[in-house]
Amino acid sequence: MTKPDLSEADVSAIIEMALSDHISFATIETEYGLSDAQVKELMRSSLKPSSYRTWRKRVRRFGDRRETYK
Repeated sequence: MTKPDLSEADVSAIIEMALSDHISFATIETEYGLSDAQVKELMRSSLKPSSYRTWRKRVRRFGDRRETYK
């Protein structure tokens, strides 16, 4: 999995977008060219382990709720 060259500002913006509940992985992929797996890898390397686990639980729970509304 190759990661595009990202500046510190881009990494910061991606983390902010990923932490937001209103922005999807598809939006991040469109804007920065990172797949959801690459975003998760970036988040894992940038956040503390407990913060990463909390984020993943929230993202998973939000995705499950979205499925019930479809």
